[in-house]
Amino acid sequence: MGDERDKASRLLRALRADGDELFQLVRDSDPEVLFNLLKNPGFGEEHLLVLLKRHDLPEGLLKAIDQRIRGQAGHRLQLALARNPNTPAATVLRLLPHLYLFELLDLCTLPGPTPDQRLAAERQIILRLPGEELGNKLSLARRATSAILQILIRDGDPRLVQACLDNPRLKEVALLQFLRSGKANAESISQIARHPRWQQHRQLRLAILKSPKTPAIWYTLWLPRLKSGDLRALAAQRSLQVRQREMVRTEMKKRGLA
Repeated sequence: MGDERDKASRLLRALRADGDELFQLVRDSDPEVLFNLLKNPGFGEEHLLVLLKRHDLPEGLLKAIDQRIRGQAGHRLQLALARNPNTPAATVLRLLPHLYLFELLDLCTLPGPTPDQRLAAERQIILRLPGEELGNKLSLARRATSAILQILIRDGDPRLVQACLDNPRLKEVALLQFLRSGKANAESISQIARHPRWQQHRQLRLAILKSPKTPAIWYTLWLPRLKSGDLRALAAQRSLQVRQREMVRTEMKKRGLA
């Protein structure tokens, strides 16, 4: 009986409270009390921001919050609702276009959001990339996820390539795709070739040597250390420039392979 009276009292307070008492009721563990808070005309944006920091809110309450603020929510509320890990996927998808670029990046990289939220935020960033200025792309490249880096490096700008190379989230497959895409030039190829993290990767070295845009210096440095099987495969590469092909043949003759 005492518990029922206490709950009834809290439910009534949630409807009538104001001031600091509203911030106290935001911590209540009973979802019914929280639902009643949403009906309180004094329960405003600051109270909602505190409430949305909780990671134990039921989906139904988050839907109710969305309904309450839809069409009139300030940016801070939209961001807080999108960041809550229990916010329904449909709500998150609707909110993401309203978030700023680096707020989306935070959703991708900081603890808290669910895998689905991270993926949706990544897709939203990728959709915006064609219209972003180089400065924003450079800032993104320093912190971005592997999926975003895979798109960014295709830009081909040497400054952007360098920023992507220095990001530990960059995957080898992104570099292989870039080298085969035709967008890599002599400068960006050399950036990859001399980067301390990537220069020892065998598949990358082969991809670099197969590119007709690769400067001759990398043939001079790498051909003597190339395995004979890889050297033969390189000799069969039709896309090589005349100078590159001559250097491969010279190395094969040295080994008695020609």
